[in-house]
Amino acid sequence: MKPKQIRGVPPQKSGGFHDTESRKQFEQALIPLKFEILKKRFLSVNQWKKYCGEAFAAFRLYDVNGKSVERDPQKGDFIRIDIPGPGDTEAKGYDWVEITDICFYQDNISENIMMTCRPSINPEDKRKNHIAHFYSSKATSTFMIYRNPTHLKAAIYGRNESPNFNAGFIDILRNIMIAAGGMAGVAKIQWKQLADGLLDFE
Repeated sequence: MKPKQIRGVPPQKSGGFHDTESRKQFEQALIPLKFEILKKRFLSVNQWKKYCGEAFAAFRLYDVNGKSVERDPQKGDFIRIDIPGPGDTEAKGYDWVEITDICFYQDNISENIMMTCRPSINPEDKRKNHIAHFYSSKATSTFMIYRNPTHLKAAIYGRNESPNFNAGFIDILRNIMIAAGGMAGVAKIQWKQLADGLLDFE
C-alpha cells in the first residue's frame, strides 16, 4: 500500500507512513455551517483531548518563545504532546513538534486547511538541541480538514516516520519502542480517534 499523493503533504521518502481519514456526510445546504464548526474545533489545539476522550494524548499550543497560548495556531508555533505512557525524559515527559506550515485552499466547490508539524526541540529549554520526540526530525504530521458539496473530512497524514536517535541513551530506547509501535499502527488508532472526534459534533 502506497501513501496518498495529496497537495501540501510532504512526499514519503523513507520510514513509516499513514493516511488516517474520517468523513461525515451532510445536506449540501448545511455543509458551510458545519465546516465553520469543524474549523473552530480544528484550530482549538488545546481542546483536542476533549474531543477525543481521556485515553487520547493531550495537546498544548506554545508560541515561538515557548510560552503557552490560547489562540489559533500559527506557523512557527510549537505543540507540546503528552502521550499515554512514558515521555521524553529531557523534555520532562513531553514530546514536541513545530508547526512548519499552515495552508488555506478554497475554490468554488471545496475548501481545506492544512497544518504540517515536525518533531522539534523543547522550546522551553533551547539550550539543548536534542529533538524532543520519539520520531526523528525527518518525520511530519499533516493535519487537514476539508469540505466539498457532499461531506466534511478530517485527516492526519504521517510521513517519513523513523525513531529519533538524537537523544540520550534512555530516550533512544524509549523512542525505538514507541516509534516501532507507531509504525505498527498504534499511532494510527490515536489519530483515528482525533479525526473521528473532530467530526463528532452532532
